[in-house]
Amino acid sequence: MILELKNISSGYKGSEVIKNISLKVESGEALCILGANGVGKTTLFKTILGFIKPKCGEILLDGQSIYNMQRKEIAKLIGYVPQAHVPPFPYVVKDVVLMGRCPYIGNFSSPSHRDEELVDNLLSKLNIYNMKEKYYTEISGGERQLVLIARALAQEPKILILDEPTSNLDFGNQIRVLEHIRNLVTYSNIGLIMTTHHPNHVFLCGTKVALMEKGEIFKSGDPSKIMTEKNLKEIYGVNTHFVNEENIKGFLPVI
Repeated sequence: MILELKNISSGYKGSEVIKNISLKVESGEALCILGANGVGKTTLFKTILGFIKPKCGEILLDGQSIYNMQRKEIAKLIGYVPQAHVPPFPYVVKDVVLMGRCPYIGNFSSPSHRDEELVDNLLSKLNIYNMKEKYYTEISGGERQLVLIARALAQEPKILILDEPTSNLDFGNQIRVLEHIRNLVTYSNIGLIMTTHHPNHVFLCGTKVALMEKGEIFKSGDPSKIMTEKNLKEIYGVNTHFVNEENIKGFLPVI
């Protein structure tokens, strides 16, 4: 599966938030998008998901425009994990994940044995099976994020979109969530797009990177070529020091 954006411009009420965006991600690739607050990352995701219609450009899934596809058909191909989610009712974890099966369940039907089995397998794979009967509102932030990933995977998507999946998580939960994301790319052959504020996350689970500035793609490509002190200075306005030693790769702030 290939998700391709061609010269996408989009925004709200006449204002253009993102301009001339061209990106491509294939199965088995993980594209990390970096950029300061307000550069248009969330608008980009809303446009990909069809919540906002672009002012110009194309969004293609294996060469087919998503605007010629039914919403349910798109939901079977693209999964989405939001930054945060608080349901209006205290659902148990298993029911939250079962919501991901909606594209496959009729309006007046109940989840099938296969639906239940698939959800149990996902909970086991993400090491949260033991909390499937716990209330979603009563588990930790890191556990909630894994539940949301499980819900998106229950759609059996070919492309998974994650909007800052480690935001508001402590360091330990960040690492756990990132490890699961890396395993998804490595072992599930899913195409993945993820926004993050942390440059070092690119080295943990990214195979490609795109840097956004003022609603446009500033640089994109291989992380080893794109992730430089100069480029981070350009998008964040701060000085960093790149460390590249045995088993250690990442950026440190220069204070």
